[in-house]
Amino acid sequence: MSVISEDYRAMQSQLHAMPRGYGGVNTNVTGPAVMEVVRQIGAESVLDYGAGKGHLGEYLFTHGFAGDYRPYDPAIPIWADAPQPSDLVACCDVLEHIEPDCLEAVLLDLRRVTRKAGLFLVNLREAKKTLPDGRNAHLIVKPAEWWRERIAEHFVISDQGEVFAQKDGGLLAALFHVEPLP
Repeated sequence: MSVISEDYRAMQSQLHAMPRGYGGVNTNVTGPAVMEVVRQIGAESVLDYGAGKGHLGEYLFTHGFAGDYRPYDPAIPIWADAPQPSDLVACCDVLEHIEPDCLEAVLLDLRRVTRKAGLFLVNLREAKKTLPDGRNAHLIVKPAEWWRERIAEHFVISDQGEVFAQKDGGLLAALFHVEPLP
């Protein structure tokens, strides 16, 4: 099983090549959460799984992280090599973009690369952006409980947080703190 099809990789590469607006995770939410886990577990390496434009790495280094930042994104040629295991895996605003047929392969890969902990932020609503073929950029739009069940097949979920949309107050995303299965 592959983590991405070649057609979808090409489509994602095209979108990531845009100068703004795609592939840039909101580090105001993810950055502090990742830094907190870095400190809690003493992470010396952080894998940014689905790194996009690498904003999480910028955030980490400007906020005192002195370890090994490892960006991985199959749609970014310089970051497309299979990632190596890391103490902490941050997978933020990625899982909802995965092709449904590839989700199991991605979860297995996340399990393979997570040494101590993972922090997975999953958007639960449709994206504002569309893919070049007209589909919504979020290919898997499911409630938090559905994601919890999928993730729990591969990890111990130690904590789950919720991120609410500011305008309507509805649930926007779920934040899962995970650990490898024993």
